Amino acid sequence: MPYTPGNDGAGVVEQVGADVNELQPGDRVYTAGSISGTYAEFALCETAQVHPLPATASFAQGAAMGTPYATAYRGLFHAQANPGETVLIHGASGGVGTAAVQLARARGLRVFGTAGSDEGRKLAHEQGAHKVFDHRAPDQFEQIMKATGGRGVDVIVELLANVNLGKDLTILAKGGRVAIIGSRGRVEIDPREAMQRDVDLRGLVMPNTPPEQLASIHAALVAGLENGTLRPVIGKEFPLAEAAQAHRAVIEPGAFGKIVMFAGEAR
Repeated sequence: MPYTPGNDGAGVVEQVGADVNELQPGDRVYTAGSISGTYAEFALCETAQVHPLPATASFAQGAAMGTPYATAYRGLFHAQANPGETVLIHGASGGVGTAAVQLARARGLRVFGTAGSDEGRKLAHEQGAHKVFDHRAPDQFEQIMKATGGRGVDVIVELLANVNLGKDLTILAKGGRVAIIGSRGRVEIDPREAMQRDVDLRGLVMPNTPPEQLASIHAALVAGLENGTLRPVIGKEFPLAEAAQAHRAVIEPGAFGKIVMFAGEAR
C-alpha cells in the first residue's frame, strides 16, 4: 500500500507529457494497462497503453475493451482461426466471450457458443453466434458434435479449461486447435485424444504479448469500433465507491457482458 487496482478504463485525456505527440488533452481514449491503476478519477498511463475511442462508443464500452477484446483477439487469431472454419467459444455470454463472438463473426467463421442461462444464450445469438448450447446440459458436447455433422470443430476458445478441456479434445476436427485463455484449476486429459486428431493446444496470457503484437491487436480493435463490428456489451455498471460489490458480481452465476465502474463525469 498505497495501491490502486485496475488496468482497463476510458475517459478524456487531461494532460500529456512534453514528448507525447500521438495524443492531446480532450481526446477520447480507452486504456489497456496503467501505471497508477484505473480504479480512480485520474490514471497515469504510458502512451502505448492508450488508444483512440471513437465517438460512436461510450466510455463504458471503452472501459470494456482492453483486456477482454485483446484476450479474445489473441486467443482466436493466434490459434489461426480462419474464415470458413467452425469455432466454439465457451462462455460466449461473458465479457471475453461476447468479444470473441463478435471478432469471429466479423472474420467469417461459423460461430458456436455456450452459455448457462436463457438470457446468456439469447445474448450470444444477438452478438452473432450461429448456434448456442446450454453448458449446463449433460450432453452439450454430443450436441455440439452433432451440429458439425460429426466432423468436429476447428478451433475452441476455452475460458474454463479446468472444467472443459478433457471433453474439448473429443469434439475437435483433425488439425483442430484449442486456445486456452482461462482456467481456475487443474484438469485431467487423455493425450490420446489430442494425438488422434493432431491437436494444437495453446495457452495464452496477455502479459506475454510482445509490444509490437499488442500494438497491432489494438489497431485492429479500434478499427472494429470505428466500423461497428465490435460492440462491447455492458452487463452492469457500478459507481467506484461500490467496487467491492462489482467484484462480487463478477463471480455470481448468470453474469453476462462486462461489468464496469464509473467515477466522476467519465460515465
